[in-house]
Amino acid sequence: EVAGALWSGSLALLAVAGHMLADAAGLAVGLFAIWIAARPPTPQKTYGYYRAEILAALVNAIVLLGIAAGILVETYQRLLKPPAILGGPMLAVASAGLAVNLACAWLLHAGAEESLNVRAAYLDVLGDALSSVGVVLAAAIVILTGWTLADALASGAIALVIVPRTWRLLRQAVNVLLEGTPGHLHLGENEGRMRRVPGVRRVHDLQLWR
Repeated sequence: EVAGALWSGSLALLAVAGHMLADAAGLAVGLFAIWIAARPPTPQKTYGYYRAEILAALVNAIVLLGIAAGILVETYQRLLKPPAILGGPMLAVASAGLAVNLACAWLLHAGAEESLNVRAAYLDVLGDALSSVGVVLAAAIVILTGWTLADALASGAIALVIVPRTWRLLRQAVNVLLEGTPGHLHLGENEGRMRRVPGVRRVHDLQLWR
């Protein structure tokens, strides 16, 4: 995809390539995190290494946000001065990328509900697939009409697709690392239930964390 982007001059294709490169790095980090999280606790790490997986998700989110920012800056510059785009190579490479993304999504679907890190990878791949669809449509517009701004608009849309879900992932990871209260639990409600137990008069220093 990088080679195809440089050949065709397509920013949208380069945006998808950058996103997929971040996904590949994220998957590598995630695989390492899953491996290290399975290691048993030690006297130095009595809680074990499970949160290494959360750190991997955090790194993945930060990298994706950086890529999205770079895409948006370049999109703005291209809207001011649209370059020439070769629609044929852009369409061929985007179609191949879409096929790869759909295959990856199928492989990751089963584990997406069991692990935050795998779910992050699954969402990234789905985002890549949607992005590839956008690039395919933009390439078709360039071929049929010669309107090269479609490429810049598609790249901006890809960045805007990346940001919200990546921001949610970042917030989830930070909440875990800060030992925030799980979203489905309420401190006052749990305190009230404990106080209703016969013999319990007060509840002191109640803490809930993920």
